[in-house]
Amino acid sequence: MDTNAPAMPTAEAERHDTRRRIWAIVASSSGNLVEWYDFYTYAFFSLYFAHAFFPKEDPLVQQLSAAGVFAAGFLMRPIGGWFFGRLADRRGRKFAMLVSVLMMCGGSLVIACLPGYASIGVAAPALLLLARMFQGISVGGEYGTSATYMSEVAKSRHRGFYSSFQYVTLIGGQLLAVLVVVLLERTLGGDALRDWGWRIPFVIGAIAALVALFLRSNLHETSDKKDLQKKDAGTLKALLTHPRAVLVTLGLTAGGSLVFYVFTTYMQKYLVNTVGYAPATASVLMTVVLLIYMCMQPLFGALSDRIGRRAQLLIFGVLGAVGIIPLMHAIAASGSSPVLSVVLILVALAVVSLYTSISGVVKAELFPAEVRALGVGLCYAIANALFGGSAEYVGLSFKNAGNEVGFYWYVAGMMVIALIAVICMRDPRKLGHMHHEPR
Repeated sequence: MDTNAPAMPTAEAERHDTRRRIWAIVASSSGNLVEWYDFYTYAFFSLYFAHAFFPKEDPLVQQLSAAGVFAAGFLMRPIGGWFFGRLADRRGRKFAMLVSVLMMCGGSLVIACLPGYASIGVAAPALLLLARMFQGISVGGEYGTSATYMSEVAKSRHRGFYSSFQYVTLIGGQLLAVLVVVLLERTLGGDALRDWGWRIPFVIGAIAALVALFLRSNLHETSDKKDLQKKDAGTLKALLTHPRAVLVTLGLTAGGSLVFYVFTTYMQKYLVNTVGYAPATASVLMTVVLLIYMCMQPLFGALSDRIGRRAQLLIFGVLGAVGIIPLMHAIAASGSSPVLSVVLILVALAVVSLYTSISGVVKAELFPAEVRALGVGLCYAIANALFGGSAEYVGLSFKNAGNEVGFYWYVAGMMVIALIAVICMRDPRKLGHMHHEPR
């Protein structure tokens, strides 16, 4: 009997493997949290720093200018989806995730240290725009690469559960940004925030990105060398040989991203403008809602491992298409009871969770390894920029035109498109693109 290096017992080996995979999920999703924290920090703190870069007498003009720079970051996402998708499919998932979080760190550091208009003139807003464009590319690439990595690192029987942590950290990034806003408003006050305090959250973001960079540097690679070395790996030409997967991902993301933004970011404005809550009350309600919504993700991810991803998305499509209009009417009429408002929004977000908890993994399962990150990242970024990013603008436009019900029908119509996409989708379990277990 060989007494040297006895074989690890099966149960112990299983536990070791599980710990390794959980660590990989935590490390990869930590970068996702930092990316989204940084991205939302700009939106939440623009109120305090707009005057430093856009020296107009009218505060509204300052806010519009800052919002324009935010929108530019959104429009860079498809470029990020293409660039990082190609990078991940040719150089590996780990390398792409390291570059992505490093770019976000650089963007935050530039904004934190950037002199204002009074010091360097027109170069100040120009450099701010450049930093935001950098961050937009980074966020655009983050979704596809982290979704691909998480889906590949998880065992097939727990893939939905593990991959749900992508949206846990995405929502966590939003919540963290809100928390930093509240803490700084309480401790520093408005004047100090406008003078210099607005730089603090960007410094926090840059430091957090360095921590995520360290965590990600210790990840193992999930890509197979043979896939990376394929001549057409990560190319648009190879991607377009999978037209059904491309169209399904575009349609599913268009409806899913729109309804996600309606009930997370736009809902705050809706509670104020339509339901009639004070802005401070709406903020508290939405913080509670987002916290509970974040905790829902692993539950719905685990559900998909039991009933199948396609079945879960069919339920999402049907409930979304028929339930959006009555839910929006019910929320509009719930102004006398904050508890009822929260419950109704959570009902809507439970339906949305059927999609968000598995949105990354289900798209990753549709594409073969050599174009997986590109297929997920680019298709998501295009549909998200067009329909997710515009949700608030479209909703407010319908409101201003005096036809708010038209917005409900628009969202319901996009949910029908998402449902059609799911009906046309092949069952990922039968495609066999992810039959191998990751190393």
